[in-house]
Amino acid sequence: MDVVRLTLVLDGQALTLKEIEDVSLRGRPVGIAAAAIERIAASRELIEGILAAGQTVYGVNTGFGKLSDVRIPAGSLAQLQTNLVRSHAGGVGQPLSEAESRAMLLLRANVLAKGFSGCRRELVELLVALLNAGVHPVIPEKGSVGASGDLAPLAHLALVAIGEGEAFYKGERIAGGRGSAAGEAASA
Repeated sequence: MDVVRLTLVLDGQALTLKEIEDVSLRGRPVGIAAAAIERIAASRELIEGILAAGQTVYGVNTGFGKLSDVRIPAGSLAQLQTNLVRSHAGGVGQPLSEAESRAMLLLRANVLAKGFSGCRRELVELLVALLNAGVHPVIPEKGSVGASGDLAPLAHLALVAIGEGEAFYKGERIAGGRGSAAGEAASA
């Protein structure tokens, strides 16, 4: 049996270089550990409980940076998050290779599988579905915002997750919404 065809189950722990290579270069399928899904759900419940109690959480229901003391109304939180992704998607240049895009999807899904971010389980499932369906966000090779160096590339990745931006699918450059839908359809 071809070891590469065995599903790599993400649990939020360290990935080996071989595992990253198998997924990014050879299309090894990816899944999510049940324990990781439980941690993700618990983390999300914590955030939702804090918000339901009317508490303030930086970057969840506040502005950012100098606007961190500005509380965002509950009805505007989804727009805040969407605007955050859009505002950071400022990369330029040629797209990263398919392998680089796949590696980014894999690494981001694995980090979120730790269960520390407060994201929804569906986000991690979508990232895995994109990988398994062969949908690769168009991520420009240059550009960053802020000190961490990964905000612009990750914003381009996130655009596809919210149905925007662009992706490569079966050799064609398509709208991110089509790519996201292809990933979801393949996982159904």
